[in-house]
Amino acid sequence: MTSSSPEIAPDGYAELLAELKARVRSTRFRAARAANSEVLRLYWSVGRDILERQRTAGWGSKVVTSLAADLRSEFPDQRGWSRSNLLYMRRAAETWPTEDEFVQQPVGRLPWGHVTVLLDRLETRAERDWYAERAAENGWTRGVLEHQIKVGLRTALGAAPTNFTTALESPDSELAQQLVKDPYVFEHLALVERVAERDVEQALTDRLQDTMLELGRGMAFVGRQVRLTVPDDASDRVDEFSVDLLFFHVEQLRYVVVELKIGSFEPAHVGQLGTYVAIVDDQLRRPTIHAPTIGILLCTGKSGPTVRYALASTSAPVAVADYQGLPADARGVLPSAAELAAVIEDELDQPDSSRSSAPA
Repeated sequence: MTSSSPEIAPDGYAELLAELKARVRSTRFRAARAANSEVLRLYWSVGRDILERQRTAGWGSKVVTSLAADLRSEFPDQRGWSRSNLLYMRRAAETWPTEDEFVQQPVGRLPWGHVTVLLDRLETRAERDWYAERAAENGWTRGVLEHQIKVGLRTALGAAPTNFTTALESPDSELAQQLVKDPYVFEHLALVERVAERDVEQALTDRLQDTMLELGRGMAFVGRQVRLTVPDDASDRVDEFSVDLLFFHVEQLRYVVVELKIGSFEPAHVGQLGTYVAIVDDQLRRPTIHAPTIGILLCTGKSGPTVRYALASTSAPVAVADYQGLPADARGVLPSAAELAAVIEDELDQPDSSRSSAPA
C-alpha cells in the first residue's frame, strides 16, 4: 500500500501525523468504552424494570418470554433480546441494586459477556466484584475470566506458605506474597489422551500460553536450566548449579526462581531452592533497580507442619505450593523438571511463538 504523504514532507509533518494517529486511536477507544457503558446501562435498566414489576405487580416468568418475543420483533437487527438474556439483565439488577453500583464500578467496564460469566459462575456479590475488578484491571478476555474463576484464583492467590514476612522487609513481603498461589492448576495437562511422557510433553507445548497464564500476570520467561557458577578462589574450584526455570516479574522488577519437584515435599528441597535464590540475587540482581529475588517450589504434595519448619530454616525468601492438573494415577509419568523446561524452551524457539521478553 502506497503512502499518501507528500514526497518531501515539511518540517514537523511526521510528528503531526503521529499525534493525529494517537488521537484517533484514543477517541475510538473512548467511543467503544462509552458505547459499552451505554449498553450496560440499558441492560441494567431493563432488568430493574422487570424485577420491580415482578415484585410489585406479581408478574410471572411468562411475561419475560413475551417481552423477549416483542423486543426481537421490534428490533430484528439487534442481538440481546432473548429470554435468557433478559433473565441475565434481571439478575444483574438484583445483584447490583442501583445503577451507580453497576455502571460506575469495575463491572461496568466489562463487556456484557463477562457480566454473564460472573452471574453464572459465582454465587456472591463479593466474589463477582473481586473478579470484575481484576478482569477490568488486567484486560482479561472472557475465556481468561472463566479460567481464573474455575481454578479459584481468589482463594489461591497469596495462599502459598512462605517465609516472606521474615525474609523480606515490609511492604516488599506483601508484594511478593501476591505473586504466589496455592495450588497452581495446570488444567491443560489433564487433556492428555494417553498416559505417556510424549503425550504430556506435547500437551505442554500445545498449550504453553495456558501454562504461562497460570504462573501469573507479569512473568517474563528468562530461561530454563539456567547455569549458575560459584567460583572458590581459595581452591580454584568452581561449583555449578542449574535453575529449572527462571522468570523476571516485569511489574515488581524481581527475579523469580521456580523449581519443579515430582512427588511430595522434602525439607531438602527448600535448602536447594534457597541456595539458587541466593546465587541469583547476588549474581544477576541489580540492587539499585531490582527487588529481592524470590523462589517458588512446586511439588505434588506437601505437609503443613514440615513446610513451616523447613521455611523457618532458610533466610532466602521462598514459597512452597502444590501443582495440579493430571489425575493421581498419571502423576508418576510427569516429565522431569529438565524435560518440562526443555518443552518450554523448544516452544520459545519456534518462529511463530508468542513470548515475553527477558529483562535487559
